[in-house]
Amino acid sequence: MVFFTLSLWPHSRVTDRFWCKQRNLKHALIEAASLEHNVKYHNFISGLYKCQVELNWKSLAKLAIYEPKTFKSLAALAKRRGDEGLLVAQGEGKEPEGIFSCLLKHL
Repeated sequence: MVFFTLSLWPHSRVTDRFWCKQRNLKHALIEAASLEHNVKYHNFISGLYKCQVELNWKSLAKLAIYEPKTFKSLAALAKRRGDEGLLVAQGEGKEPEGIFSCLLKHL
């Protein structure tokens, strides 16, 4: 945040801290809601990204609070995407059209 005078500097720091706390609260809320549906936060976010679901943290947090059934379906979508990608990468299943994944094996 830009401040123009020395007297405005503390105000800019207060608002920065406020938005940082808001971001942390949204992150914790999404993580708790995804764990409620047995999906880790990282797997949830990456699964949504791979399925091309473009919702920001604020939207996901509001869905977790006010639309739990919708959030549950998003969690199921992300979990299914992760499971399908892993099975295909291991050679145990056929991946749906339009989904690409790769599993790296360390030597």
